Amino acid sequence: MIRGTDVTLTSRAVASRDEMGEPVFAVTTTTVGNVLWHEASTEDIDESNRMFGVTCDLSLDFPKAYTGSLEGAVVEVRGKSYRILGDPAGYMPENTPTPWNRRALAVRSDG
Repeated sequence: MIRGTDVTLTSRAVASRDEMGEPVFAVTTTTVGNVLWHEASTEDIDESNRMFGVTCDLSLDFPKAYTGSLEGAVVEVRGKSYRILGDPAGYMPENTPTPWNRRALAVRSDG
């Protein structure tokens, strides 16, 4: 049986607006269980889909049970932080018989 690991997901969302109408963000940290991950290669992103020339460092498969947004999120896997690329959408549930239905590509940058 395939079993994923727990990862820590940190994201921010608009919580309110200040008196000038500018957004005030709240940062949330969530533990997501049963996430499959593996180190990715440049084959995971074809040339037409590469965002600003970024290469992919990690590929993560999130379980159907996690329905939150991944846009702009940072995921921590085994003590290292990676930024999720884009806003990955889930596959149709009827086409994914396994517990995982959303693949996210992530990149690590130091500095």
